[in-house]
Amino acid sequence: MTIALAKWPPTSANTQPLRVVFVRTAEGKARLLRHMNEGNVAKTRSAPVTAILAADRRFHEHLPTILPFRPEMKDHLEAQNEARERMATFNSTLQAAYFILAVRANGLHAGPMGGFDASGVDREFFPDGRLHAILTVNIGHPGDNPWFGRLPRLANDEVLQWA
Repeated sequence: MTIALAKWPPTSANTQPLRVVFVRTAEGKARLLRHMNEGNVAKTRSAPVTAILAADRRFHEHLPTILPFRPEMKDHLEAQNEARERMATFNSTLQAAYFILAVRANGLHAGPMGGFDASGVDREFFPDGRLHAILTVNIGHPGDNPWFGRLPRLANDEVLQWA
């Protein structure tokens, strides 16, 4: 299962702020589609499942459980809104990458998309303000005529250095 694979890789201080909403019903898709950028509507509509990946802005409430040797971090981060937001953003983004790899490890294709109105998705799916959408990921198998093949990647000598 994708979530089981995605939950084990590390995050800083074991914060685990990523939350996932799997959208697969017609009603859920309709709610999501109105917030997708025009170029992502057809792809999202045709995907069997779209995952909304979100950062839990109150992740620190779980720290006494998931970081039992540093329970005081909960109170520290409660008082540090900016630091807490940075940690939520960084670590949920890291977990989003793990999630995509887990989807692919399960033999599915993952189409991550940042082209959506995050504020609109937040209002639609997370009205209490605790979660903040960071990415949507279409999940499934490509059809007979996928949008396009794998795009080129930079060569190793363009992205790697040795010191």
